[in-house]
Amino acid sequence: MHRSGTAMAWNVFQFCTALRGLGSIMILLVLGVVGVTYYVVVLTNYGPALYDGGLDSLIALAVLILFHCLLVMLLWSYFSVVLTDPGSVPPKWRPSVDEERGEADQLNGSEFSNLTADPPNHRIRFCRKCNQLKPPRCHHCSVCGRCVLKMDHHCVWVVNCVGALNYKYFLLFLFYTFLETSLVTLSLLPHLRALFSDGEIPGTPGTLATTFLAFVLNLAFALSVMMFLIMHIRLVAANTTTIEAYEKKTSPKWRYDLGQKKNFEQVFGMDKRYWFIPAYSEEDIRRMPVLQGLEYPSKPDFDSQEF
Repeated sequence: MHRSGTAMAWNVFQFCTALRGLGSIMILLVLGVVGVTYYVVVLTNYGPALYDGGLDSLIALAVLILFHCLLVMLLWSYFSVVLTDPGSVPPKWRPSVDEERGEADQLNGSEFSNLTADPPNHRIRFCRKCNQLKPPRCHHCSVCGRCVLKMDHHCVWVVNCVGALNYKYFLLFLFYTFLETSLVTLSLLPHLRALFSDGEIPGTPGTLATTFLAFVLNLAFALSVMMFLIMHIRLVAANTTTIEAYEKKTSPKWRYDLGQKKNFEQVFGMDKRYWFIPAYSEEDIRRMPVLQGLEYPSKPDFDSQEF
């Protein structure tokens, strides 16, 4: 009964296979929002204000510098999520020796094909769709049609799964998106006062319409991304993912919780110089088996549940 209930829950994601057809449409939509925002902030409002002189020029220069810096980091993070493989199961992957228990993997190559069931006393999981063993924290994505290491979710905005190798880039994308959209919302607010004042309205109706559109879009993104970012900060602090948070529900102790500092380093790396850029240091790249979820310092037991 439990297994059929789980299968029914996950079968819902079969309807998401239509998301594959979106492809570059979502990327073009993101770039379209960025383009409208750039036109309004740089070309329509603060670019011309550079020639006004005095305090207005200094404010415009400060806004433009901060806007472009955040935009570069936003796009860098975004395309890092889009273009980075979230993490695939290595070919012929097998669990390592359990050093603490002194036990070795009892399976051999001839037994792999017989692992069609996942009994409660089995510590090794098997994906029937991919026909391969699954490392801990690995889940099958019905949209991508493959198993993803430490899968968090499939994101339609990045047209990719968010997993072990691009989760940091996804969080940085949320972070810089929140900062950028908040900056745009606050910087456009004074320009919208003209719409509700009794004085002469500067600009053409077209520029006012695009300014209002950019303001509404950036305000909506700032509020929604803020809530999403807060949720993921809590997930990182507990060393869990969106899928795992749903699965463990009210579990009092999460087996992969190594403390907030180590949990943070497992996602962002140990080198502080790389924390706010979508890249890893050479030392953290050497630690990739841990980041991918193939090995863990605490050597936790493998999950016995089929996902």
